[in-house]
Amino acid sequence: MNDDWITRPETTADVPAVRRIVLAAFGTPLEADLVDALRADEAWIEGLSVVAAGPDGAPVGHALLTRCHIGEVPALCLAPVAVLPEHQRTGAGGAAVRAALRAAAELGERFVVVLGHPSYYPKFGFGRASAHGISVTFDVPDEALMALALDPGHALPGGVVRYAEPFGI
Repeated sequence: MNDDWITRPETTADVPAVRRIVLAAFGTPLEADLVDALRADEAWIEGLSVVAAGPDGAPVGHALLTRCHIGEVPALCLAPVAVLPEHQRTGAGGAAVRAALRAAAELGERFVVVLGHPSYYPKFGFGRASAHGISVTFDVPDEALMALALDPGHALPGGVVRYAEPFGI
């Protein structure tokens, strides 16, 4: 585990590196194309696409938060999170996720949902979304849909998650 990751918002110069990271992590262009489509969508929020870079400054990890809604309440969707295969399990992804969540909180965002591995995301504070009455319109394992209140003073709202149009769901 490397604690020396430098995290920062994605810049225009990072766009090709982010695409390479996402392609390498997922092995198909679907998620990389999604990131590109989200950049052009109204769901994109400047500063919430975060890279993790090593001491040389080259990005090796990426986490993206974009606008979604839980019912009618504005929230964020964490997706995708990607790390170059040779840097996986080094803390780069976790550093990018933590930095993205901090940036979202600093912007006054309150809620985040993620569809992901139930043993990975709880370490960032995510819990089972169904416990808060949060659901999606497609079939997913209950434990894979998770939610987080960035501000403990605001309870997670219940409702169906509405993703940005580029997600196609």
